[in-house]
Amino acid sequence: MPPSDHAGQAERRAYWTSQLEAAHAFMHQALDQSVADCGEPLRDLRTAAQDAGARIEFASTKHVRGLDRIFRLRSGLIDGFLAAGAEMNRRGWVMRVEDGFRTREMQKFLAREASVFDAILRSVIWELDGRLPSPEFLLRRSMALVALMPKVGTHMSGSAIDISVLQLADRREVDRGASYLEMSELTPMHSPFVTPAARENRQAISTIMRRHGFVDYPYEFWHYNGGDAYEAVILKTGKPARYGAIDWSASDDSVRPMDDPCQPLNDSGEIRIEIERALERMRR
Repeated sequence: MPPSDHAGQAERRAYWTSQLEAAHAFMHQALDQSVADCGEPLRDLRTAAQDAGARIEFASTKHVRGLDRIFRLRSGLIDGFLAAGAEMNRRGWVMRVEDGFRTREMQKFLAREASVFDAILRSVIWELDGRLPSPEFLLRRSMALVALMPKVGTHMSGSAIDISVLQLADRREVDRGASYLEMSELTPMHSPFVTPAARENRQAISTIMRRHGFVDYPYEFWHYNGGDAYEAVILKTGKPARYGAIDWSASDDSVRPMDDPCQPLNDSGEIRIEIERALERMRR
């Protein structure tokens, strides 16, 4: 590798490390954030979009373990969601919702899904310049990349969506520098390693989302949320968040605050097993 390339890789690794450490610190701030859940039920986004005649698309892929994706948000966020989608349409874009609410099972096994876990492990090995991480270090990175506790996994609050944005005319993806679930130095919202055009698109999308009640998560360019611990930390509201981690009833969309939102969904022993499995897959 030429010296300039090596220096470039070192710069990218240093940036990625700094962002992951910042994300880890952010998660601890979110853990410390007070929450007073308002008890709002969830509402189905597809039904809301259909009823409103909104041009919004939804991912067709399954979630972990073959589970159906749960495209739901708290009822208080629905109007803003529809308004953001309508504003994107006026700009010539279409919002595609990639993910919405997650149950305990979804969040727990997302961190252990082979494709996701392998991507995390490859990212960490690259960050460490080829060295294998300890289970504890991988847990630290997983907390930043996937969220290991319900309180800081705001998809479990019914207050977050992951989105892609498409061109209305031909459904080509709007350039944001990378695609959904990229796991590299391109992932942070304000990455200096994406093109000026991609940065401009990221900013334009975030401006639309903020205008309608959703803040952008600084460490993933696809993640937006509102009314939860992330928003309280990002905006420094000084007030309890109104949406916290919940258990959801599919029969009537009612919710109940979790009794143990700070309890890790995966422990170091489980992560150690997944490391061994991932290394075996890499050796094949």
